[in-house]
Amino acid sequence: MRIGSDIILTPKSILVIIAVFFLTHLFLKIFKKIVFRTLNSDTKLKFRGVFAFINYSVYLVVILITLDNVGVEINAIFAASAALLVGIGLALQTLIQDIFSGISILLDKTVHVGDIIQVDGQVGKVENIMLRTTRAVTRDNKVLIIPNHKFLTSILYNWTENGSLTKEIIDFGVAYDTDIQLLKDAVIEIAKSHPKVLTKPEPFLLFEDYGDSALMFQLFFSMNNSFEANLVKSDLRFQIFEKLKALNIEIPFPQRVVTFKNNPSIKT
Repeated sequence: MRIGSDIILTPKSILVIIAVFFLTHLFLKIFKKIVFRTLNSDTKLKFRGVFAFINYSVYLVVILITLDNVGVEINAIFAASAALLVGIGLALQTLIQDIFSGISILLDKTVHVGDIIQVDGQVGKVENIMLRTTRAVTRDNKVLIIPNHKFLTSILYNWTENGSLTKEIIDFGVAYDTDIQLLKDAVIEIAKSHPKVLTKPEPFLLFEDYGDSALMFQLFFSMNNSFEANLVKSDLRFQIFEKLKALNIEIPFPQRVVTFKNNPSIKT
């Protein structure tokens, strides 16, 4: 059967077209089943849109190849749509980056729901991971919407990747005439007495450095809920300040001593 001047359909070509579409359908079905076998139910729902896009893309390629084999001049179609496709590709570049980044996150499990992450200085608890964006809630209960390509182009800190236990630090300085053993005992006791500070591993005080105006220390302690770390640090700072004040331990501020070699004369 001839359609137009160039297109010829024979029983054999019709059977080939039917076979090609059947095999394509079968391949996509098996591929989807294999991939879905490794995903949980929540991730499967997120991937349905991706597989729909893959199906349309594969069928489009198959249709174009089939049309070319039966005599349709598809080069003219490509030439006419080239500029349009380039424009669409540029417009969707970021969207495509986000989707592929989302697929990467879901497959390699870089980030999980419930993880506490830090991206571009923002800290949040992951509530939902979609194909294009990840939603997290900040400490002040604001929703942080993160484009997924940020996880590939920016440095990501996952505070809970190795478990919920994290080590926190409080920096402070005291005067040079301080009894540092008394200081150590007092500060560690404050840390141990806080209900949200873990006793194992034990808190410890690190003598960090000799500062310009103070002896510099770091209090290390562990928590199993780092999302509340700023509140716990605030509690400990209040208690440390009050304790040092009660022990007459000075928290110095930077000072400068200026000495004149030649006292300037005052002219009246």
